[in-house]
Amino acid sequence: MTDKVKLSILGISFSQVQAGAYALIFAEENGIRRLPIVIGTPEAQSIAIVMENMKPPRPLSHDLIFNIFSDLSIELVEVFIYKFEDGAFFAELLLNQNGVEYRIDSRTSDAVAIALRTNSPVYTTETIMQNMAIVFDEKDVLQGPIAEEEEKGKSDSPITKEIEIDALKLRLEEAIKSENYELATKLRDEIKSREEDDID
Repeated sequence: MTDKVKLSILGISFSQVQAGAYALIFAEENGIRRLPIVIGTPEAQSIAIVMENMKPPRPLSHDLIFNIFSDLSIELVEVFIYKFEDGAFFAELLLNQNGVEYRIDSRTSDAVAIALRTNSPVYTTETIMQNMAIVFDEKDVLQGPIAEEEEKGKSDSPITKEIEIDALKLRLEEAIKSENYELATKLRDEIKSREEDDID
């Protein structure tokens, strides 16, 4: 399927938009687009534990699933994030057991937490990347579908405002941490402009 885009996890950050949540940031393989997905605290902790090579004293829920897969000779072939609808991403697990394939519906955060434990690839669609991903540039601050929509004068961008502003705030946090204050100033002004547009 040529529509698939392979993703890797860049990291996890506090969500600047949704209290008590985190933003999981994906990067496309061999590309510069970034896909932020808001996830809950338990899932963020479960993902972070694997990324930090930590081992909990007792198996977490995702560890339990991994152990079941291992004991029953079930292979997680891939995770596929196939749809964004009503503010949520939809994912499925492609499983293989003794040559028989199964597709299991899953929350994206759970699917990713399991994929990390099984070293399985994560994919999404080119459509989702075109509509939801964001590309930042030191010179232009923002490129990609958001900028293209605005240049055309469209107000009905397919990207939700919450994720759009959240990604900008995450990038602002990164710019401040790296002491790139020039970029941080541009990002701050962009966020302020977008939030004022929401009020208007």
